[in-house]
Amino acid sequence: MSQAVADGALTEARRRVLLYLALAAVVMLAYAAVYQWSMAAFEGTRVGYIESLHVVVETFTTTGYGEDANRWSTNGMWLLMMVMQFTGLALFFLTLPLFLVPLVEESLRTAPPTSTSLTDHVVICEFTPRGDTLVGELESMDMQYVIVESDRERARELDVDGYSVMHGNPESVEDLKDANTDEAVALVADADDETNASIILSAKQVADVRVISLIEDADLADYHRYAGADSVVSPRRILGESLAGKAATSTATDLGDAVEIAEDFEVVELLVQRGAAVEGKTIADSGIGEDAGVNIIGAWFRGEFVSPPPPDELIDEHTILLVTGREQQVERLKELTLSEARRYRRGTVVVVGNGEVGSTAADELIAAEVPTVVVDREDKPGVDVVGDITDRQTIEEAGVADARSVILAVDNDTTAVFATLVINRVAPEIEIIARANEAESIPKLYRAGAEYVLALATVSGRMLASNLLDEEVIAPEAQLEIVRTHAPALVGTSLAEADVRARTNCTVIAAERNGELITDVGPDFVVQTDDTLVVAGPDHDVNRFNELVG
Repeated sequence: MSQAVADGALTEARRRVLLYLALAAVVMLAYAAVYQWSMAAFEGTRVGYIESLHVVVETFTTTGYGEDANRWSTNGMWLLMMVMQFTGLALFFLTLPLFLVPLVEESLRTAPPTSTSLTDHVVICEFTPRGDTLVGELESMDMQYVIVESDRERARELDVDGYSVMHGNPESVEDLKDANTDEAVALVADADDETNASIILSAKQVADVRVISLIEDADLADYHRYAGADSVVSPRRILGESLAGKAATSTATDLGDAVEIAEDFEVVELLVQRGAAVEGKTIADSGIGEDAGVNIIGAWFRGEFVSPPPPDELIDEHTILLVTGREQQVERLKELTLSEARRYRRGTVVVVGNGEVGSTAADELIAAEVPTVVVDREDKPGVDVVGDITDRQTIEEAGVADARSVILAVDNDTTAVFATLVINRVAPEIEIIARANEAESIPKLYRAGAEYVLALATVSGRMLASNLLDEEVIAPEAQLEIVRTHAPALVGTSLAEADVRARTNCTVIAAERNGELITDVGPDFVVQTDDTLVVAGPDHDVNRFNELVG
């Protein structure tokens, strides 16, 4: 989109100025008619309309007032002139700045770019909270991007905030050409479902670029593929699967949420429950490494991910540990994270909300043979209990007091926070797994009593990045990567001597040597020439590790 086209439409400030000028003209023309009539009625003097208009303009602008004063002798004319003077003062000296200042401010602002010269980049069509997560992922991988934003003011704000952005219509073939789509590695369509379909068609007309489309309604996935999308991502379905995964893991005896690195060697998340053996202890004092033999590579503390966690960090009932180890070792750790009070509770999971997220979570739990009760305010297929979860009668009918977990999949964060408070009051021992639409709501939900919270924007942005970058995902909400890499700079050096964790914030979790996987890689482990190290850490820290040891 050219600058001339972008500036062609009148802005709100310009429209307001035109409206002001029209209003001023109407007021002066009306006062001219009133002045003409008043002179005849009060002074018995007939004056022409143009002469009356001249007097009004002089009075409003204070540029010649006084020459007709000797013609006024009645109270009616003096009162009219006083009202006219106050009107002119208000119109020109009080109201005019309110219209002119925004226009001047807008003129002084820097217009956002309308094209880019980037190559080998990612084109992001429209900017959303999940797009912000994606941008962070791309920046951590040193991959360039450009956001195509149709809202000019929003594009300008993003430009000021340091984002790589251009103002343009993502459905326009010409604007996608200006975004250098034919030189891009991929394009992400992140608007509404209908707009995304149009973006896909335009992108494929510009170039045979890889297109990833995000959809709200999972039933529309086939249409987007038909339009030409190479990958279709459903954020709400991903979130539902993730919530169900947490509930299923907490109710099952096996480790259903583990990521296998090699045979009998896994990365797994474990939620510390209230009353567990390790609750209230620091990482160092918990004895997790000694008792279970696992390696803690990261942890969530009330929604904040830390990798690796400091030894003096306190483990509480909301802590989620990300560990590596053999299956038996992880099973031992799971025993330390379970609450005795909950260990023998029934495995029923109550899912609150039957939208895309809730129905997906319920389907996943049913498929895993986990007893499930679905609660929703509307009576529709798949709903077992109709009612408001904050109502005591609904809570009793759903069996919340005897359930193992509650998944709050409602689409309003304020409702989710209040429901968490109510459920926590009625059944303080129950595990609450909550969905958050905004990342800012995560701390509130934790304070209200939720034990595990997933933000829609964070999960979908992370999964989008994993799809785009083809990286190995440990957990959708984690910004943690596992890579296999050679480390020639560390050959002949022990991990303690190299001080890998302190220097790179990464953890060496295993090593491949002569076709075998070595999982006992403590501080005394010495790197040999042909070793392949398995390293875990946040994306940007893994990049730093590769630079250090390469």
